[in-house]
Amino acid sequence: MNIWLKNITVIAGLTAILPLTLIVVMASLVARLVEQLASTVVGHKGHQGARLKKTVLITGGKMTKALTLARSFHGAGYRVILAETSRYVSTGHRFSFAVKKFVTVPGPTDSDYTQALMKIIQDEGVDEYVPVCSPLSSFYDSSAIPSLSPFCRVVHVEPDRIIDLDDKYKFAKKAEQLGLRIPKTLRITDPQQVVDFDFTKESRPFILKSIAYDAIRRLDLTRLPLETPEKTASFANSLPISTDNPWILQEFIEGDEYCTHGTVINGILTVYCCCKSSAFQINYSHVDESDIEQWVTHFVSAMKFTGQASFDFIRATDDGEFYAIECNPRAHSAITLFSNRPQLATAHLSDTAEFYPLKPLKNCRSTYWLFHELWRFVTQLHSPHDAQAVIKTILTGKDSVFNWRDPLPFLMLHHWHIPSLLVKDLQEQRGWFRIDFNIGKLVQEGGD
Repeated sequence: MNIWLKNITVIAGLTAILPLTLIVVMASLVARLVEQLASTVVGHKGHQGARLKKTVLITGGKMTKALTLARSFHGAGYRVILAETSRYVSTGHRFSFAVKKFVTVPGPTDSDYTQALMKIIQDEGVDEYVPVCSPLSSFYDSSAIPSLSPFCRVVHVEPDRIIDLDDKYKFAKKAEQLGLRIPKTLRITDPQQVVDFDFTKESRPFILKSIAYDAIRRLDLTRLPLETPEKTASFANSLPISTDNPWILQEFIEGDEYCTHGTVINGILTVYCCCKSSAFQINYSHVDESDIEQWVTHFVSAMKFTGQASFDFIRATDDGEFYAIECNPRAHSAITLFSNRPQLATAHLSDTAEFYPLKPLKNCRSTYWLFHELWRFVTQLHSPHDAQAVIKTILTGKDSVFNWRDPLPFLMLHHWHIPSLLVKDLQEQRGWFRIDFNIGKLVQEGGD
């Protein structure tokens, strides 16, 4: 579809829904005002205004998980500073009542990135820095820790641990050394290694995965070998595999996929949830799988790091066992399941509470992103059963962005932030593959 037609159609669709969104948001604002007035009348405000507040800096402001953390720290009495790069200055989350101040920072690859963070930390008297990383920025936030830690506490994986977690091959080797179950994994730096690999000795097929984050090809699960050696070679040679851009050849295991979010303080798992994986990771519901929790607890305890870490698992259909596929040393969007857990903020700072790990409440509703569900509903009208499933998701779950006491991010995300990105895309003529309301961006070739 023509870029102009595609973008203008989406903008028109979002604009058409604007009146309904405004009604809901205005009702929320009125209810909030009434609640504040009632609280003032009965004297619930007390002396909170006189209390000295600590300050937390949260980056990755365009992502829903950053908004979830901002609301949590605000609820715990922190002054919240939200940061994002100038490309996403229009993020709707900056309008949250939980955010005291919004600032822009250079991109993580910019030579001034660490210095810019340090300036904010010193100027604003930041006590805690909680990076909400993109795949690209997690390494640079780790590299900044030695410079930033004299001025504030940084809740992120240290430089001597980040590569062992973020590199899919090194992570697999570390897990293997600890006696933990993982798929067979080989490091590939040349397509010829795939051509030369003897698939006949293996009982399962294999897939190729980029070690560096690849927003587009990460969804490609082409099973190898293909029908002929020539087709296998052609596929391997079509990928940007090189010494500078290594991939892994990993055993593909049929089964149900799971994802986890974890916050780790000094090797102790303080926040944890586990969900069945969903298409494009936009639906989350906590499930108890003790084998997965034990795997994660064992791994983080042995690695003894501090920071946020997400793991992907698969339960094999053939043997029923759980295998860890990869680790991402950053917050997972499943953290949205903790929106009603006020202890989330403190669990990011201390390892001393007896109830750890903090988990979603048993009656916690599944989370979703409404506009993703509406799009799914429209595209599945031809299938009444699937359309009904979407309606059930909306009625029984909870939108990850909308909050009755803090409705502006919901309004501004859908009717300012995303339209702004679409207009920018018209100027740049880059095109996009999908809109991700969860992470507040257009998924594009060569994106972050």
